[in-house]
Amino acid sequence: MVTVWDYLPYILEGVWWTLGLVAGGLALGFIIGLPLSIGQVYGHRILKLIVEIYAWFFRSVPLLVLLFLFYWGIFPATGYKLDPLTCSILVLGFRSGGYQSQIFRGAIQSIGEGQYIAARTLGMSKLQGIYHIILPQALRIAFPGWVNEYAIILKDSAICFVLGVMEILTRTRYVVMATLEPLLPYFIAGGLFIALTYGGTKLVNMVYEKTKIPGLIGRM
Repeated sequence: MVTVWDYLPYILEGVWWTLGLVAGGLALGFIIGLPLSIGQVYGHRILKLIVEIYAWFFRSVPLLVLLFLFYWGIFPATGYKLDPLTCSILVLGFRSGGYQSQIFRGAIQSIGEGQYIAARTLGMSKLQGIYHIILPQALRIAFPGWVNEYAIILKDSAICFVLGVMEILTRTRYVVMATLEPLLPYFIAGGLFIALTYGGTKLVNMVYEKTKIPGLIGRM
């Protein structure tokens, strides 16, 4: 008789899919969020308004709705029929970009304006002052909030099962249907998410300890 434990390797394979969703979503969110935060702090009022609308939209609409909207609506309407994994990574990244833009915006605004003025006084251009003076400090300050974003995306990745992405929850659901035993498979899935959350935050915390500026921000 086939038991849940026989399907354990199948469930564990979903870890790589989940990590792919998280890594892709975080990376795309960073690529989107950092420029948006700079534009929101230093940009023209029209640019600030655009950034605020973007962040408000992706932070207000539930992830499930966004997945359906892009997978069944926006991408097909523009002539692109993306596979579930690619679409899920893009949606997670778009949504994370809205959150990360606010994380980085707060970090940038926490740095004294005098440093930016001093950089301009020394002859730096606006972009040079931001790149060489503001961002190196802001990225370190934003680290704790960015770690929280990792945990949020990790948990949100489970919702991608609605598109059939073969991550942890999708595989667990198939095991439940095959064995008719829901308790143990979902318990295993929960344990995997706990392990990934703890392990990921621990790893990033080690990086943070290596890169933080003493006295600039408290321990994470």
